[in-house]
Amino acid sequence: MSFLDDNFLLTNEPAKKLYHEHAKKMPIIDYHCHLEPKDIYENKNYPNLTRVWLNDGMLGDHYKWRLERANGVPEDLITGDGDEYEKMMAWAGTLEKAIGNPIYEWANLELKRFFGIEEPLLKKNVPAIWEKANALLQTEDFKPRNLIKKANVKVICTTDDLNSDLTYHKLLADDEKDFRVLPSMRPDGLFKIYQESYPAYVETLSALTSVDVHDTDSLKEALDKRFAFFDHIGGHVSDFGLDTYSYRHVSRREMDGLIQKGLKHDSLSADEIADYQTGLLMLFMELNKKYDWVMQLHVNVLRNMNRPMYEAIGADKGFDSVGAQSGIAKEILYLLNDGSIADIIPKMILYSTNPNDWMELATGMQSFQGGCVQRMQLGCAWWFNDTREGMLLQLTTMAQQSLLGNFVGMLTDSRSFLSYPRHEYFRRVLCNLIGEWVERGQVFEDYDYLGRIVEDISFHNANDYFRFAVK
Repeated sequence: MSFLDDNFLLTNEPAKKLYHEHAKKMPIIDYHCHLEPKDIYENKNYPNLTRVWLNDGMLGDHYKWRLERANGVPEDLITGDGDEYEKMMAWAGTLEKAIGNPIYEWANLELKRFFGIEEPLLKKNVPAIWEKANALLQTEDFKPRNLIKKANVKVICTTDDLNSDLTYHKLLADDEKDFRVLPSMRPDGLFKIYQESYPAYVETLSALTSVDVHDTDSLKEALDKRFAFFDHIGGHVSDFGLDTYSYRHVSRREMDGLIQKGLKHDSLSADEIADYQTGLLMLFMELNKKYDWVMQLHVNVLRNMNRPMYEAIGADKGFDSVGAQSGIAKEILYLLNDGSIADIIPKMILYSTNPNDWMELATGMQSFQGGCVQRMQLGCAWWFNDTREGMLLQLTTMAQQSLLGNFVGMLTDSRSFLSYPRHEYFRRVLCNLIGEWVERGQVFEDYDYLGRIVEDISFHNANDYFRFAVK
């Protein structure tokens, strides 16, 4: 087997058949990413490979940036204003050493799939790759929308603040017919009741909804209006980044008092913050169920651990790591138990960056199934885990504890228009796993049957689960 050939990651004959005849042809639904709707709408050519692939200002691929720092690349050639050709040379020098890291495979796969470049990214190959890629980037085919179409993407769900006006989603809905760009509600600012920005954030929410938010009932009314607004624009998804979480049962009266303390920016104890966040999650579960949305919980992350670098260049620059909150899955399950008592549990996807949480989440979620197909999903191998080994662990955990045939598949979680080969990577891993089961006699060898499962996980399940109605 040669590098990134047609049978890359496919080590058995059933896998090859499943991938080439079933998985490969399926469109992509990217139900969680960090692309900017503005960039999609404006649809401008990128001036060179560095700008589309490494960083465009302070936006870019922190996966790559982390590796570059490990290789001693100075920050001006990572997130700074260094020469863009030198940035590419520094990235090539880093990638040369990244064997065994999935980014080594992804990066070269992206060059191959989008640019037709067969040579690996090595320092010696940079001049030729730079010339060819930059020439292509100036053409119509390499504008963002055409990159999306080339990857056969049908739905993109961006990550959008609760208070966003969704201007570019509205413009794209009128302007783009080949794929849809839909908002995902991300209310991080509302959860940070301990920050100085909380009163202003709630004030903005009040102004947008014409609701004076001062207690639980008024907050719920305002949130309902935001759900209606997002829903009208095509939103079907909400997204919550719970880096840490501790369950605390909270009464309506206690919740009212906490909101009022937050609005005055009074000091709050750790228990009070946990009380408030639990009460807020209960509100969001209720509204997600009302609108038949999917609620995504992303948990257990250590963020911005390098304080000097965070203060210098900000968040989302590659200074995060796998979380270490032991028992966080148990806290989520206590929350779900309260949700079950109140009969407000919506469709939910549970992610953790820490694989130690996956078995507890997978077994625990089975206590809250029912009402629709796979109401509770174990989220895909997210962030640090989207490796071959991480994907295999997540897939086998889902298969062993629930119904793999109902799984909604992969996402990019990316800020790059070139990241869609991650779906190909996932599909190859999936097909190889099922192929191994066939060869060991664990699964009946019927390719119509198995092919349908592969096609469902690649596309149909997400299309049905999120109610996207892609034809």
